Amino acid sequence: MRRLAAGLLIVPALFLTACGSSSKAKSDDAAAPKASASASASATPVPVPTAVDSTTNLPTVTGAFGTTPKVTIPKTQPDGTFVVHTLKEGTGAKITNTDVAVTNFSVVDWNNGKAINTAYAKGSAPLVLTLASGTLPALSNAVLGHTAGSRVEVVAPPGAATAQMDPSNLTQMGATAKDTLVFIVDITKKVGAKDDITGTQAASPAGMPSVVAPVGKAATFTIPDADRKPAKLLTADLIKGTGPKVLSGQTILVQYTGANLADGKVFDSSWTDSGVMGTVIGQGAVIPGWDQGLVGQTVGSRVLLSIPSALAYGAQGSPPTIPANANLVFVVDILGAA
Repeated sequence: MRRLAAGLLIVPALFLTACGSSSKAKSDDAAAPKASASASASATPVPVPTAVDSTTNLPTVTGAFGTTPKVTIPKTQPDGTFVVHTLKEGTGAKITNTDVAVTNFSVVDWNNGKAINTAYAKGSAPLVLTLASGTLPALSNAVLGHTAGSRVEVVAPPGAATAQMDPSNLTQMGATAKDTLVFIVDITKKVGAKDDITGTQAASPAGMPSVVAPVGKAATFTIPDADRKPAKLLTADLIKGTGPKVLSGQTILVQYTGANLADGKVFDSSWTDSGVMGTVIGQGAVIPGWDQGLVGQTVGSRVLLSIPSALAYGAQGSPPTIPANANLVFVVDILGAA
């Protein structure tokens, strides 16, 4: 989706410059995750070791799944082994390389035993990962092949973690590119890239386009002439979900199709792009029509949005597919919120 949202891979500051996104949905080029400049410029990058399952020289972890883990670093030095060890096996679905995983995590620097990042801190958010996007090996190995509900411990030597991170980020956190990091990852939810919501779709209300949303395919719109120029944001629940309400600041997982109200031409759809998209909602990461129209909706809903240009891309548009002052229509399936 052109400049609608920050992309499918939602990452905390620790990982922002170390990961890429396969989605075309970006708020702008500057906000897109980029690889570390030093790593990409290096002629001899640090190789990524093969991950193994081991309990030898492993930090001790206490605490229940879904709570902040306590990590005790052994007095011995790390031996360079890339370890991925399941502490608790979940009973949910197995994560594949086409899925999106919602996780909570904590990261501890083996060098000094300090926690340098966590999703459990006040004001922090879960980490949403797409396995097809080339994330840090430490993270992708913690999730890929594991089941939802699992807690996984990862000991990541530099080649699997710090060597791929932006040096300035590491310095801010008191770490270096030579440090070994310990990741504790709780896999809370799996969403398939082509997952859909269920339910009987209601007819669109008067004043809004009608929608045909085939299972697993981009929606199409029929737009009466009188509905092409909405004076304000219009929203309608085509399917009312029974899940929790979406809160401002949450990361939502959605399928969507967007079209120009002037001619009904679809300009983007997750169904024809990389599949389910994740974005922070209510905080300016997406166009105002999404922020205003999706906060307060319930998970499991199919929401129709008729958006005037002032709440979309305005006078600048988003060439070449969205002209200046274009009014837009979206149908959005809310699969999850974290």
